[in-house]
Amino acid sequence: MQIGVNVPNFGPGTNPQILARWAEVVEGLGFDLLMVSDHVAVTSDVAKQYPAPFYEPFTTLAWLAGITTRIQLGTTVLVVPYRHPLLTARMAANLQQLSGGRLVLGVGVGWAREEFEALDVPFHRRGALTDEHIRTMRTAWDNDADYRCGQIPIWVGGNSDIGMRRAVRHGAAWHPLRFTLPWFREALDRLKTMSAEAELPVPELAPRIVLRMTEKPVDGPERRAGEGTIGQILDDIEQLRLLGAATVLLDPYTGDPNETLRPEVAWQALAAVAAHRAISHTA
Repeated sequence: MQIGVNVPNFGPGTNPQILARWAEVVEGLGFDLLMVSDHVAVTSDVAKQYPAPFYEPFTTLAWLAGITTRIQLGTTVLVVPYRHPLLTARMAANLQQLSGGRLVLGVGVGWAREEFEALDVPFHRRGALTDEHIRTMRTAWDNDADYRCGQIPIWVGGNSDIGMRRAVRHGAAWHPLRFTLPWFREALDRLKTMSAEAELPVPELAPRIVLRMTEKPVDGPERRAGEGTIGQILDDIEQLRLLGAATVLLDPYTGDPNETLRPEVAWQALAAVAAHRAISHTA
């Protein structure tokens, strides 16, 4: 199983030097994947959670591809309706080529109504547009020499049944975000049922969990996967592996933009996970 990291590409502490340092830390610790988020217009609804500066994912990943050598690079998640599908297909294909085949394209429908309005994209059609754009991108990658780059791995983000069905329908990995393990187990049963009803394979699993390390155990039914002591976090990762996850993405951002001013806290948690992972691999 691969383990990746969601790197904050936004907030008051984020700048090119910090993004480069994030890449050096994540790759240096031996993680398999580095992913960033997507917003185009930092409208008021976006800014409450992800304030400026917000570094655009394709340009950011292209730059990080040049200062890394091994780690895969991706989006968690690209808001597909925001861009013309041929533009997205072109940027993704070029990034795949420039990075030596390291791109993973996590996609989603989006949620920020004001941002959709600013971009003149109909909010009520975001699901249908996402489906249309995924099909268009894959057709371009397969059939047009100007876009051809092989099939870029696609992860479909979202915790709703609609998102799960989208992953099944497109034959893409399912990328649920920030959940409790009991919820994930129940959702996985639903995913398998949906796949059987559609007579399609069960999607690969690529969940994103929080990374919030504490000194004392976190208890209770609301505890999300990835919250608690290092022992709890490692057990959560192992439980996801046993449930079939091919990749687990760790998300150290817990919602306070000022966290981006103190990235060392996240780096220490990642180092703890990496150290224990290395011990388990050599045991």
